[in-house]
Amino acid sequence: MQEQTGRRRFPIGAELQSGQAHLRVWAPRCHHVAVLIDGSARADVALRAEGNGYFSGSVSGLGVGGRYRFRLDEEEKLHPDPASRFQPEGPGGPSEVIEPRAFAWADRDWPGVSPRGQVIYELHVGTFTAEGTYAAAAERLESLSELGVTIIELMPLADTPGRFGWGYDGVNLWAPNRLYGRPDDLRRFVAAAHALGVGVILDVVYNHIGPNENHLGCFSSGYFTDRYQNEWGGAINFDGDNAAPSREFFIENAGYWIDEFHFDGLRLDATQAMFDASDDHILAAIGRRVRAAARGRGTFIVSENEPQETRLVRPPEGPSNERGYGLDALWNDDFHHTALVALTGHSEAYYTDYRGTPQELLSAIRWGFLYQGQHYKWQKQRRGTPALDLPAERFVLYLENHDQVANSGLGARLSTITAPDQLRAMTALLLLAPGTPMLFQGQEFGSTRPFVYFADHDAELARAVAKGRRAFLAQFPSLADPDVQQRIPDPAAPQTFTSCKLDWNERDRHRPVWDLHRDLLRLRREDPAFAAQDLTRLSTAVLGAEAMLLRYRCASGDRLVLVNLGTDLHLDVAPEPLLAPPLGARWRTLWSSEDPRYGGRGTAAVEVDDGFHLPGHATVVLAPAVRP
Repeated sequence: MQEQTGRRRFPIGAELQSGQAHLRVWAPRCHHVAVLIDGSARADVALRAEGNGYFSGSVSGLGVGGRYRFRLDEEEKLHPDPASRFQPEGPGGPSEVIEPRAFAWADRDWPGVSPRGQVIYELHVGTFTAEGTYAAAAERLESLSELGVTIIELMPLADTPGRFGWGYDGVNLWAPNRLYGRPDDLRRFVAAAHALGVGVILDVVYNHIGPNENHLGCFSSGYFTDRYQNEWGGAINFDGDNAAPSREFFIENAGYWIDEFHFDGLRLDATQAMFDASDDHILAAIGRRVRAAARGRGTFIVSENEPQETRLVRPPEGPSNERGYGLDALWNDDFHHTALVALTGHSEAYYTDYRGTPQELLSAIRWGFLYQGQHYKWQKQRRGTPALDLPAERFVLYLENHDQVANSGLGARLSTITAPDQLRAMTALLLLAPGTPMLFQGQEFGSTRPFVYFADHDAELARAVAKGRRAFLAQFPSLADPDVQQRIPDPAAPQTFTSCKLDWNERDRHRPVWDLHRDLLRLRREDPAFAAQDLTRLSTAVLGAEAMLLRYRCASGDRLVLVNLGTDLHLDVAPEPLLAPPLGARWRTLWSSEDPRYGGRGTAAVEVDDGFHLPGHATVVLAPAVRP
């Protein structure tokens, strides 16, 4: 072993210096830490104890592509590096030394992304294509760019045990999942997206570590705490005794993805389970690290937060009781829930507190969360915090995402459980709303492939996971039916995983659905009224039990969006000033979800001499035309 000869980029893991690896690991429970080089006849190489719980040193003979493991206190069992940059044989195998600086990036002029003007597309690499690789996914990027997607959100990539999984039980948080390719394959994916003008953000899980092959506790008990209850396993220690190294592990990991893979930001999973009572909340620290790692490029950090705490997206400046964490956006489950009730008519389990009314839909679009501190019957407590002052881009709106599709029990996509015309109408409402829209893979062409929970665990854990999944879904009375329970796919079955792979032939067979999404995103991007995302210039009104309007005021011409999720509606009495056309004009149809190109029946004139005729199950966009 030799002493460190250069400056490290990150405080832990293996980094090449002068052609050999310098290793640094936090292992305060150990008296000795040694390195075993795979395939070498050399004896273990001892690392130097720094006296602060860290062990470090340069290891001669361990270079690019070299594989190594740690021996702790002369124990026979060997362990991967907690900050391994790649696990070619899986979480329990040896770690591989990676040299990220060897990759030739061509995105020097890439500006990054900003919170405004974005259209997000969530995808799971393993099911996005038949091959399930980074390389195969990259071949579909041009289609997404043509569609109008501006940011791709990759579901978690931290390496996990088994042959398949969602990624939320990652155990090697610094190692891109070997199942999808090598680290440079991931870099090529990001580079290809940037070349098309598309950003990429990564879904990361910092609220727990997976139950299988989790080696962190072998190095230190300080990674976890029993001070908080976490439904997914041991809570991460962000504020307890000796929390600084644990915080460093996660904060630096956030910077690592931005720095070494050129990601444009992060999606933070279940932040309500990232417990931290310290003065500098871990979420604020992660946000600062992401911005710093981007070195001037624009970044986008979105959070999932079940209790709907708007502090996450408020600025970090100001009085301590008002100080926020400086993130960019929040997932808005309220919009999803009320939209699903409107589309399906079902309001059981966590949909109990939603009626799917036009007022709920309009309020979610105009004000963000529907619950901002009111009583929430399903949870028997108040839910949410004030959001009335937040701009539209702070809220990510969606009709599908990985959780909500899977929570239908059998993974049913909306295209298979709703009327096509109603879904077209709701899709238009989503994509023309001022918030930040998100699509889930295949939604843009009406995929009929299910998306259910899948995870490849050992037999004992697999049985427990399957039982737990059925119990979770039983909160829905319809899914608690014994016949339905028997039909819920086994998460560990290989066919469960393969059934979720997209059928890209459906993109051609369902071309009208794809055209609908493409045309709406083009209208959103090119029409100044919609591109502005300006809530101050949006007014809304309810027109009937299932009908509503949104009026976008714009200097270049107002836009009137009429949404009718019910039957044909004739407003022969229309005492609603928002319906009135500009002076000297009348309304003409600019766009309709009932256009035959999308599979619709066609749209008659909406504003005529005897009032307004709103077609059933349709969204119509009107623009002013000079009155003859």
